[in-house]
Amino acid sequence: MSHTLLGISGSLTSGGSTRALVDYVLRAAEEAFPDIATAVVDLRDVRLSFCDGRPLAEYPDDTAAVVARIQAADAYVIGTPIYRGSYTGALKNLLDHIPVEALTGKVAGLVGNAASDHHYLSIDQELRPVLMWFNMHLVPGSVYVRGNQMQGSQVVDDRVQDHLRQLGRAVVSLHRGVQTTAGGPPPLSQWAGRRG
Repeated sequence: MSHTLLGISGSLTSGGSTRALVDYVLRAAEEAFPDIATAVVDLRDVRLSFCDGRPLAEYPDDTAAVVARIQAADAYVIGTPIYRGSYTGALKNLLDHIPVEALTGKVAGLVGNAASDHHYLSIDQELRPVLMWFNMHLVPGSVYVRGNQMQGSQVVDDRVQDHLRQLGRAVVSLHRGVQTTAGGPPPLSQWAGRRG
């Protein structure tokens, strides 16, 4: 049975650096594991409503369909540019739409990009805790790419290329490893504040 590795490109800007990085990781995963299927949700290409708490079916755009695609996937490569020291608001809005159980026990690898080294910890300090709240299994470490390590949408730094390939292999390997293990206790979000 084929498993789906879904890339999520969390950028709304043109230029495509984040999407190029996500695609690079997906290609590396496909090369290492030809039986894995890959796909991408690029936030530039879909219309998501601002999350206001109503049921997904009530949003008039792509919101419900995008969440369904994410829910159906088995593992993820999540990419984001770093703005103002954190991942994008567009990605946060998407995460706000996703039910906890859609991601619980699933695997993700993280890649971020920015103009400089100033915010290289943002992926691990900002995005990783949110995904851990979903009780996801996250590849230890992430890939951070500076603007001068790319020319347009091409990665030109050999070391970064190697790190992206490692991330692609690690996501699939971790996914296969956790399929046969218990996921641990339920997410705090499912039981915190409840009596009994």
